[in-house]
Amino acid sequence: MWMTLLLIAGGLTILVIGAEALVRGASRLAAALGVSPLVIGLTIVAFGTSSPELAVSLQSALNGQPDLAIGNVVGSNILNVLLILGLSALITPLLVAQQLVRLDVPIMIGASILLWVLALNGAVSQWEGAALFAVMLAYLGFLLWQSQRERNAAVETEYAQEFTSPEPQNIGRNLFNGALVIIGLGLLIGGSRLFVQGASDLARTFGLSELVIGLTIVALGTSLPEVAASLMAAFKGERDIAVGNVVGSNIFNLLTVLALTALIAPGGVPVSAGALNLDIPFMVAVAIACLPIFLTGHTIARWEGAIFLGYYVAYTTYLLLNAANHPNATQYFNFMLFFVAPLTVVTLLVSLGRELNRRRVTMADSTAGK
Repeated sequence: MWMTLLLIAGGLTILVIGAEALVRGASRLAAALGVSPLVIGLTIVAFGTSSPELAVSLQSALNGQPDLAIGNVVGSNILNVLLILGLSALITPLLVAQQLVRLDVPIMIGASILLWVLALNGAVSQWEGAALFAVMLAYLGFLLWQSQRERNAAVETEYAQEFTSPEPQNIGRNLFNGALVIIGLGLLIGGSRLFVQGASDLARTFGLSELVIGLTIVALGTSLPEVAASLMAAFKGERDIAVGNVVGSNIFNLLTVLALTALIAPGGVPVSAGALNLDIPFMVAVAIACLPIFLTGHTIARWEGAIFLGYYVAYTTYLLLNAANHPNATQYFNFMLFFVAPLTVVTLLVSLGRELNRRRVTMADSTAGK
């Protein structure tokens, strides 16, 4: 047991250090080549914070453990919205940029539904992984084009301070940053192997399925960069970054992490019946729930954050009850599905209706004033 926990803790620590080294080295190299800090944030930093998910999912698929790979991606997306946004909103109400509502959240919902459809036959094939990654490239190309067309001085300054602090540009410094990239990649590979081995041993020790371990421990471990980034953004009052980080990470997980895993793994990635019947539909429902919540005043209020957090606790509780074959697991599931979920939907619809009515009144007053 101690060796298993040591593997998990050691692998996770190495993953986080590797991701940090990769982000720092690559962002400073890009800055030395004249790439704008905003573009660096949209590309290298987005990849770097999700690189633990990519490393662990690839390692799991290559080791013949597809449930860990699927559980890691699906569990990370559920955790990002329910746990990270829930905790962040409890710290301070979060601002939601209009672009997120108009573009990024619909893309997150569409990618989630697309994964569900592709997995209905029991696997995500290699060509389907290639198709998902092509969508990611198109989305990334649009973001880069938009970032150049709509330059935001405040965002540029913020990314420059965070990721590309001024430093002397010389051959020695560039070699050092290049070494950071290589070391970061090496640490990601080594850390992912230790982490996957530890998670597999833990599943066998407690009799838990690899899917449950992937949805809980592995998802939480690989999402630590997103957890840290969003919570620190909330504490520092950067309330829009906390939301954008989560939505962007979820899109990246689906269209890059899972896509490349399916593309590289021989035969693609099999998807278990358990993931198809519960976890992927729940991930889709969580993504869809973001839209009405984000639309209400373009904020996530504290009470909405509490709902997110409550659902994460309820979902994780069911996973553990079901894994332990608890006699009340079915009753618990039915209570959540037929009472709590409909009550939540009605509450969100009422809140959305009030917001739309407020906007209609405001627009009518504005028109009358003219």
